[in-house]
This record gives sequence, structure tokens and C-alpha cells, in this order.
Amino acid sequence: MMRLGLNVDHVATVREARRGRVPDPVAAAVIAEMSGVDGIVCHLREDRRHIKDKDLFLLKEVVKTHLNLEMAATDEMVNIAIEVVPDMVTLVPEKREELTTEGGLDVVSNFDWIEEVVRQLRNNNIVVSLFLEPDIDQIKAAAKLQADYVELHTGIYANAEDMGGMSDELERIRSMAMGATKLGLGVSAGHGLDYHNVRDILDIEQIEELNIGHSIVSKAIMVGMERAVGEMLDIIRK
Repeated sequence: MMRLGLNVDHVATVREARRGRVPDPVAAAVIAEMSGVDGIVCHLREDRRHIKDKDLFLLKEVVKTHLNLEMAATDEMVNIAIEVVPDMVTLVPEKREELTTEGGLDVVSNFDWIEEVVRQLRNNNIVVSLFLEPDIDQIKAAAKLQADYVELHTGIYANAEDMGGMSDELERIRSMAMGATKLGLGVSAGHGLDYHNVRDILDIEQIEELNIGHSIVSKAIMVGMERAVGEMLDIIRK
């Protein structure tokens, strides 16, 4: 059965609008776990625009399912990950001017450095995933440097302006999920998925986990976290 990881970054984004204490992403994670999610995802960005170091350390203490830390492949973040020891680290590209992560990590062009980061993390018993475009060269590079998982970027699919573009990208994701599995990589997917466009992604049997944040947190503002998580789980598990 496909798993659901909830990204709590956007809870912290609302908090940082007033630079206060609420809403608390750690409390949101606890409620989400009680509501049935299979894991919690957070992105500790270099500029600390939403999730803070304190949030991460508290999440490590309270998360009972699976904690996935998204981070850039920098010395600072590697040191933090080794100190916290989340269940998984997902390496993502990061630019200061972006609103959210735009596109996948370029493993091919940065192979040696990413290989060293992966080695350090795995030596500290951390499962490593790479956030990639559904591109065969990137996936082959991920397998070569011995990552454990790839997370396929679904943003182009989610933001397609017409059904033809969405269908083409869905088939690309499907093909690359199959390719990654054949290369011995675990497969997850995420970015831009919501209660509607997630349905076709569910047909890709090689995908083990979906990581979703914005759409669930947005619905939770209206109906509460328990119901927002429950409605997404109903879609995934049916």
C-alpha cells in the first residue's frame, strides 16, 4: 500500500508570517500522525524561512513514524543531519529566490560532491533519497552513487496547462519509476500533488510513498488537520 508523508513546512510558513509561536509544525505533525500519516517531512532551508533548527530537533523527539529531512547538499546541513539522525534525508536543490523547490537535483553535473554527501549520511545510518526530475540520466547517476531512494518531481505534471501535457508527463514519471526500480532504487514522488491530480499517480505501482504538504495544510486551515489527512488517505488507500 502506498504511504503518505506529510510535509509540515507550510504550517511553519504561516507561523513565520507573524514570527510567533503558532501554528506549531511540531504539534501539526503529532496530530497528523494520530490521523494516520505514515511519515513527516520537513525542509530545513539555509535561510531558515520556515522550519527552524529547534523544530527539527523537536520533530526528531516526537515523530513516531518516519522523519524525512529535506535539505541542500551543504557541509552545514550534513553536520546537522548527522547530529539529528532523521530516518531519511532527501537532498534537494535550493535557491534563495525561489518560493518553493523548483525542479530536481542535478546529480550528473555535481556527481562527486553529492556522492561524498551520500557516503557521509549513509555512514551515519541515514537512508538517503535524491529529489530528481524523471530523467533517466539523473536516475542512473543516483544508482551509481548508491542512493537508497529517488523522489520523482511531479511539479511539471501537477502544473500542466492541458490534459495532453499532463498525460505526457504522467507517462514519463511512470517510465522513470519503472527504470529506478530496475536499478535497485526505492521510489517516492512529490511536489504539487493535491486531492485531484494525485489519483492518476496512484496507478504507478513502483511508487512507494507520496510526499504532500501544501494541499493538505491548505485544507487543514478550513476543516482541520485530522479531516484533511483523512480525506487524502481515503483517496490513496481506496
